[in-house]
Amino acid sequence: MNRWLHLPFLMWLIVGIATVSYAQLPRGYTIGDGVADFRLKSTNGQTVSLGDYKAQKGLIVVFTSNHCPFSKAYEDRLIAIDRKFAPQGYPVLAIMPNDPAAYEDDSFENMKNRARDKGYSFVYAMDETQAVARAFGATRTPEVYVLKHTNGQFILEYIGTIDDSPQDGTNVQRRYVDEAVTSLLAGRPVQSPLTKPIGCAVKWKN
Repeated sequence: MNRWLHLPFLMWLIVGIATVSYAQLPRGYTIGDGVADFRLKSTNGQTVSLGDYKAQKGLIVVFTSNHCPFSKAYEDRLIAIDRKFAPQGYPVLAIMPNDPAAYEDDSFENMKNRARDKGYSFVYAMDETQAVARAFGATRTPEVYVLKHTNGQFILEYIGTIDDSPQDGTNVQRRYVDEAVTSLLAGRPVQSPLTKPIGCAVKWKN
């Protein structure tokens, strides 16, 4: 009889734990949302904000990191995307959201080294408080958010992965970010606005 009396308490405890865990997950923006401005420290020694891109047609925001093998596998493709679309008004902005205490490779000093050694053509910034990653709802590295600049506001048009071949850049069938930006430049809606990001989990601070 006593064990049945404990059931309501156990159920309450399980629900409570699940609720707390869910509350800790980033909710983030959804397609069509306007993105709030932010300011981050970048590896070029300056701060970068969303407002810095107000003269652009849009922005390709990528949450990435130094240590993640998926992020490394996408580096050259990300540089190629920036070189293709930055001249057309859609530059890349890379943001490192991880707690560097989890991986020394993700320290700001190592970020600067990585940007220099790989010859990043885009700005690489650190989300020290992780507030920007939480605002976007980022959960993986790499994870991409394509923003369209409309009437002075940046509107979210695409969320997800860069393409459909996270490990092998020679076996790509669908280039989702390329497709999204190409559609936006042509004044067309994005055909696949949501895809599943494949990569390493963001390392949140305790």
